[in-house]
This record gives sequence, structure tokens and C-alpha cells, in this order.
Amino acid sequence: MKTFKLQAQPRTELGKKATKALREQNLIPVVLNGGKVFDLPFAGTLKPGEKIVEIGNGKGLITTDLTVTNEAVRKLVYTPDIFAIELDVNGEKHMAVLKDIQFHPVKDSILHIDLLEVNDSKPVAVEVPVKLEGHAEGVKAGGKLSLSMKKLRVKAIYTNIPERLVINVDSLGLGKSLQVGDLHFENIELLNAKNAVVCAVQLTRAARGAAAAAAAK
Repeated sequence: MKTFKLQAQPRTELGKKATKALREQNLIPVVLNGGKVFDLPFAGTLKPGEKIVEIGNGKGLITTDLTVTNEAVRKLVYTPDIFAIELDVNGEKHMAVLKDIQFHPVKDSILHIDLLEVNDSKPVAVEVPVKLEGHAEGVKAGGKLSLSMKKLRVKAIYTNIPERLVINVDSLGLGKSLQVGDLHFENIELLNAKNAVVCAVQLTRAARGAAAAAAAK
């Protein structure tokens, strides 16, 4: 996975009025989720923008309210690629992945971004683009290859997550399909339903005609 460097500033003024003022300045509110779990009550000192979230059983974690500029995240958001985000908050570095984005329903501008802090010991779940490679046997026989799932949801240590999930279709025959349960990638767990069809070689009208002609001989 490629790394995307992102500068962010702590956000201490919260609420609708403060958020509206941010957007008027071409800034986007961001929340950094995740991080280490600790016992409550919290004995440390919170930095600007940080707050404690209780997660039950006497445990808590820290989330951080931030701001970024629209320009800074343009190449992160408007792309099919996925990134590990190297987040710089006043010189303090965090590794994160994109968790969620909220867009304006009419203007399509970015309203809010959620990031999830990651490390090399805790698996995370993200969607990864699918890429088909090879020349399917069914296509050689006159069929048409179709991709039903452009992305698959995976769970893995972020350093094991590839930019693309490459699937070879050379042996995929006419009228056959590949399901999630047929796939395997090292150090990666696929979270989609095992019977979900990822790709298939569909029968075309020409292929049906050729099959019927062959059967009539």
C-alpha cells in the first residue's frame, strides 16, 4: 500500500457554528479514531483536540478532532487507490487509513472525514480494488468477462494490504464464475460473503448460437 502524507491541525472549537466557520475557510473537520485502549479513569494528560471515549468494561480510548484543507486531501479522496496515511499533527506522526467520508448531498463537497489509526500489530478492515489479469478460457470460446465486485473488503495488518487484489482468470470457463470463497490471498482475510460472485464469463448470443450449432451436428 502506498503512503500518503497529510498535515493536520488540532480542532478545539466544536459544534455546528464552529464547523460551519471551518468549511467557510475551506477546511474539513476530521476525527482520528482508534489508538491504544487503556483503563479508566485516564491518568494521563490530553493534548489539544483529544478527548476520551468510553468503550465499556472500564476501558477507554482517545479520539482526536482535527482539521485538514480541501487541497491537502484531494489526491487522497478523488482516486480509486488506497493509501496508508502518514498523519502529521504538529510534528507528531500517526499512521492511519481512511475509514469514512461524508459528502454534501447536492454540492458533492467533503463535509467530514473519519480516519482510523493503525499499527503493525492490530488488523484493520478496508476495501481494496480488484484487478483481473489473464485471458479467460471462456472469453476465447466467445463469452464475455464481467466484473461484479470492483472492491473487496479485507481484514489484515495494514502493511500486508496491497494496492490491488489481483485475480488471474486464465482458467475461467464459459458460463463459469469466481466467488469470494474461491479466492485466497496470503495474510489477508476476505470479509465479503463467500458465495458473492466476483467475476464471471457470461454466455453471449454468439456463443449460444455456436453451442447450439455444435450440438445439432
